[in-house]
Amino acid sequence: MAHINPPYRADHVGSFLRSSKIVNARRFFQDGKISKAELTQIEDEEISVLVKQEIANGLKAVTDGEFRRAYWHLDFLAALNGIEHIKAKAWSVAFADRQPKAETIKISGKIAFSNDHPFLEAFSKLKSIAGEHEVKFTIPSPSMLHLICCVREANYEPIALYRNNDESLFDDIADAWCDAVKALYDRGCRYLQLDDTSWGELCSLEKREAYAQRGIDLDKLAENYVAVINRIMEAKPADMVICMHICRGNFRSTWFSSGGYEPVAPILFAKCNVDGFFLEYDTDRAGDFSPLRFIKDQTVVLGLISSKFGDLEDKEAVKKRIREASQYVPLDRLCLSTQCGFSSTEEGNILSHEAQWAKIRLVCEIAKEVWSDA
Repeated sequence: MAHINPPYRADHVGSFLRSSKIVNARRFFQDGKISKAELTQIEDEEISVLVKQEIANGLKAVTDGEFRRAYWHLDFLAALNGIEHIKAKAWSVAFADRQPKAETIKISGKIAFSNDHPFLEAFSKLKSIAGEHEVKFTIPSPSMLHLICCVREANYEPIALYRNNDESLFDDIADAWCDAVKALYDRGCRYLQLDDTSWGELCSLEKREAYAQRGIDLDKLAENYVAVINRIMEAKPADMVICMHICRGNFRSTWFSSGGYEPVAPILFAKCNVDGFFLEYDTDRAGDFSPLRFIKDQTVVLGLISSKFGDLEDKEAVKKRIREASQYVPLDRLCLSTQCGFSSTEEGNILSHEAQWAKIRLVCEIAKEVWSDA
């Protein structure tokens, strides 16, 4: 019997390398050489091309490649009520090599989701372009809003509404995402992915020590993050699948965190009620599979294929690792994907478009050889 529901045996994280037309159009728009309507038309055309490529290369759920975004997360977060998009002296976390454009967000008012949020129209356009094909839509996890504004920012000063009132802050964050989920569902979204690098940071012993020295209770922080996610899962309709992608950083083929899942597994894997986890496992920076023993009944999508570099992984080596993971999670609850997207920011990772699609085909080929229902 075929594996019908997402996540799929051969899946992907969502972002794809921008086409030259998208890159040029965004630059022309920023320089005032084309209008917003002209930019949107080019985005529509290029996303239509992308969707055809996703289908042709074997994917069952298609995304818009995040072509309308500069960042995988800031575009969504900055469009929430109560959030201000600001310039910064440096990126909020240091990557191993290159650094993204220094921008960030801050909380300036009551946090809420509004029905004029631009991601709603972006989803509707993608669904229209995709036709009968399933759409996968990606947004940042609510944890990212709190992490960027309140944890990474060493000089965070709460606004009066949230001063000495973390409960109200987390309630408003949860309500905003519940409203976002409902609005997306009403427009036809049935497969949603929450992207999250907070857990990647909490896997890092170095970062855990640095945060602890600032007086941050990391276990309490993790419990709060899980509680917000579980509020969303309680509110979502039964026929909507919500997964979480956990990442250790992905900018121009570099990263910012290392460390296995063991420090967070007892809270995250055992208590978070998402339908599935997309887990980075392409290098030893992610540790071994033993933390998967805490997984309950969620699907685990193994990110064993790197999206950072073009060299293709050895099929048999990947299959061996899938078998190793199946010691902790039954094979029928495992799937395969790239470890991250190919372009978490508009700059993209350092590999060619041809290599990108070769990676996607490799995921699909391996899945068909491992699972009879792929």
